[in-house]
Amino acid sequence: MTEKNYNPNEMLICTASRLMTDDSTAFIGTGIPMLAASLAQKMHAPNLTTIFEFGGMGAILDDLPVAVGGRRSFHRALSALGILDVIEAAGRGLIEYGFIGGAQIDPYGNLNSTVIGDFYKPKVRLPGSGGGNDVGSHCWQTIAIMRHDKRRFIPKVDFITTPGYLTGPGSREAAGLPPNTGPYRVVTNLALLGFHPESKRMMLLATQPGVTVEEVLECTGFELLLADEVEENPPPSEEELKILREDVDKEKFYI
Repeated sequence: MTEKNYNPNEMLICTASRLMTDDSTAFIGTGIPMLAASLAQKMHAPNLTTIFEFGGMGAILDDLPVAVGGRRSFHRALSALGILDVIEAAGRGLIEYGFIGGAQIDPYGNLNSTVIGDFYKPKVRLPGSGGGNDVGSHCWQTIAIMRHDKRRFIPKVDFITTPGYLTGPGSREAAGLPPNTGPYRVVTNLALLGFHPESKRMMLLATQPGVTVEEVLECTGFELLLADEVEENPPPSEEELKILREDVDKEKFYI
């Protein structure tokens, strides 16, 4: 095997970036989603509109923000609003992609970032929702980014912070959530995953370079569906790495 010329974070960033399309809107936070959005703008989606939780819409990411409410998240933005305006925009169906994370995820894409264990007597109390519930409820397609292991990919989350497909087909609509919304992809250090169009269960679409299907299944704590043809994601290209290292994160805050 040839030595990799990239690190796991760079692979995650490139995988997420390739999911973003031109002329679309994306709810992002700091970290990997922000770098992925910036890379997408410079590679293939120049008209991607980034949206930060604290109100920056359409900021030019010349210098990366260090917080969702920092001044750089409003740099040359289309508008400088507030958190309520952003959440309203999602509720009105104006935001296509929502990037989220969590400590736990289940087969239907429900995410937990609230507690590990019992809600009233938790083993660990986590940061909570922030805008995670609103993003998962109202953005057209949500993309989760997280590490892949059995502690995180579990049969049932301890608490639903961000709704996925809840208990299966029709359950989002029954709960009053907008139709035709929900989880789209899960990006991990091992794989790219999607959801079966009928059963709404998580499905393996592609492995990361050098990772086998068996390794992905071994690190998943529930039965994972397999696509008819499980592909292997291409590694970061030289152009992606050059732009990412020299232009996107030139100050090396994140990578």
